[in-house]
Amino acid sequence: MNAEALALIEASPTQAPRRTRLSDGSNVFVKQRSNVPADFFAAEAQGLDALTRTGTLRVPRVFAVSGRGLVIEDLGSGRPSDADWESAGCALANLHRNSAGQFGFDGAGYCGDTPQDNAPDADGFRFFAERRLLPQARWASERGLLVAQDMKRVEALCARLRDLLPEAPPVLIHGDLWTGNLHACDNGELALIDSAAVHHGWRECDLAMLVLFGEPPRAFFAAYEGAAGISAEWRQRAPLLNLYHLLNHLNLFGAGYLSGVRSVIHRFC
Repeated sequence: MNAEALALIEASPTQAPRRTRLSDGSNVFVKQRSNVPADFFAAEAQGLDALTRTGTLRVPRVFAVSGRGLVIEDLGSGRPSDADWESAGCALANLHRNSAGQFGFDGAGYCGDTPQDNAPDADGFRFFAERRLLPQARWASERGLLVAQDMKRVEALCARLRDLLPEAPPVLIHGDLWTGNLHACDNGELALIDSAAVHHGWRECDLAMLVLFGEPPRAFFAAYEGAAGISAEWRQRAPLLNLYHLLNHLNLFGAGYLSGVRSVIHRFC
């Protein structure tokens, strides 16, 4: 823990994320927010550490973390070349080679602002249903965002996951890998950021979210598929895997995501 970096968090009022420089010349990015759970930033730091230890995609260094904020390496911003995208595709495939005995993670996490239950489970279908889809659907139902028929369809879909998705082992995934979290550094290299949702899950969950809100160039996916030895059939399953994120966005941002949720549940159930 860098004492100077920690002081940036502890000795200042909570404010918007900002860039600054430490006395040793390190460029850092300070993330602070008020009214977040005590483990909110710790979850992100834990995720960054897990990703860093794979030695695959670039990950910002953590300088300090506390209940009030997080100080990480400022990666700058640049424009990736085709070679950068290809390298990132291969690196993500290598990240997904980091397997585990069970689905889940050592601690709870956050997908955006939503708590994410990572209690371990050896059964991936049960994990995806009981730790991901059903909690989100129940929350939406309780808040009146889903009607009873919607909830019944989600429950029926969860009961059919084994028929709709292939068996796959638990591997380390980013867990919230929309295109904005695949960050282009100042030299064009792609890096993983915002990692509070990291856990052991299905690799196709990362691929699916990368096509939910825009998507990387085809060169990225061609490199991934070549390195992982898979076809592009995962795209057919992506909408179902993205139901978790659509439900999360429904809960976080409101009814504008309801049509997307219903489109998926009507398509698969």
